[in-house]
Amino acid sequence: MVARKEYLDTLKSWREKQLIKVISGVRRSGKSTLLMQYMDYLRSTGVDNTQIVSVNLEDVDFEHLHNYKNLYAYFKDRLCSDKYTYVFIDEAQLCTNFEKAVDSLFIKKNVDVYITGSNAHMLSGELATLLSGRYVEISMLPLSFSEHMKMAEQAGVSSPKEEFNNYLRYGSFPYVSVLERSDTIIRAYLDGIYNTILIKDVAKREGITDISVLESIIKFLCSSIGSPVSTKKISDTINSAGRKISVNTVETYVRALTDSFIFYKVDRYDIKGRQHLKTLGKYYIVDTGLRNMLLSGSSSDLGHQLENIVYLELLRRGNKVSIGKLAEREIDFVTNNSGGVCYYQVAASVLDENTLSRELAPLQKIPDHHPKFLLTLDDIMPNANHDGILQVNVLDWLLSKST
Repeated sequence: MVARKEYLDTLKSWREKQLIKVISGVRRSGKSTLLMQYMDYLRSTGVDNTQIVSVNLEDVDFEHLHNYKNLYAYFKDRLCSDKYTYVFIDEAQLCTNFEKAVDSLFIKKNVDVYITGSNAHMLSGELATLLSGRYVEISMLPLSFSEHMKMAEQAGVSSPKEEFNNYLRYGSFPYVSVLERSDTIIRAYLDGIYNTILIKDVAKREGITDISVLESIIKFLCSSIGSPVSTKKISDTINSAGRKISVNTVETYVRALTDSFIFYKVDRYDIKGRQHLKTLGKYYIVDTGLRNMLLSGSSSDLGHQLENIVYLELLRRGNKVSIGKLAEREIDFVTNNSGGVCYYQVAASVLDENTLSRELAPLQKIPDHHPKFLLTLDDIMPNANHDGILQVNVLDWLLSKST
């Protein structure tokens, strides 16, 4: 079990601050393990077990706590009177009106509240209204390549190239990293995650009964990773195959998929006009292993898979990410964080001169002096400088802590 250091450090920094800590992310991304690691940290600082009260609402033993009054009573009876009590509610969205219990616990003296959830919807309703300005969200993703390599090294594997192939093929869910490298075994595990998300987090929540249409949308988005997508195009494609679905219904289904953290939508940003555009965004999947499973290996689009991995890593590093538009040209990613703006192009290889020129051209046209990067898998001249545009090997970049 690898320590999720960045997330742990974030939780430590918010310890006993008067804010509810909300850890969100797709199922099986490691939220429950993170809570266990954080509880171990608390104990290491002298916190007694009686001060730590934890429930996982997916556990049938706690099914009676799916009612907010029961949930509140359970914790209230276990609060310490003279010292801090650390309250942990895993998969809080499974409790109806959980926000009422959370709010009541939060306002009590010396109570530090942590909750996890697998659906963004939990933060868009009453919780946000009740607790406006009183919670901090920590968005959790599956393993970074750096974390994946730490687990591989514990198993005696030290070749980043070899492990990157596995990372691309099988994905980044934490438990995948310790499974036998068998297509059959890993596919079965990923299929279990997918079906749980599909039924529990998407279909059940949205009242979707036509699962086959929902899966058609998922596969469309998977095959369109890195390409501009509109809900009308999805609707037209499904209708042309003989299934009837409106644009509004597609929008509802796609929103449910992003709420469940399976897909992330990235809007376009007009660099010259300095404004976000509402049309033709792109979608990236939370895990390339899921994509490979769903497409049954029918797509070996290395460039777009690489782009997907870079996008997720940019999120992990605390960036707001957009697709750059400059006249008729496109920049793969425009990022903005406390350190400023950066631009990124991603390509599997630029050893061909024409490919190199094509990838550099959009970056060369940007009328400012913010840092510009070209990320590739090329080993030859991996740190070349093209008139201020730095070419970096993507494995080196993934394993580094730099921008």
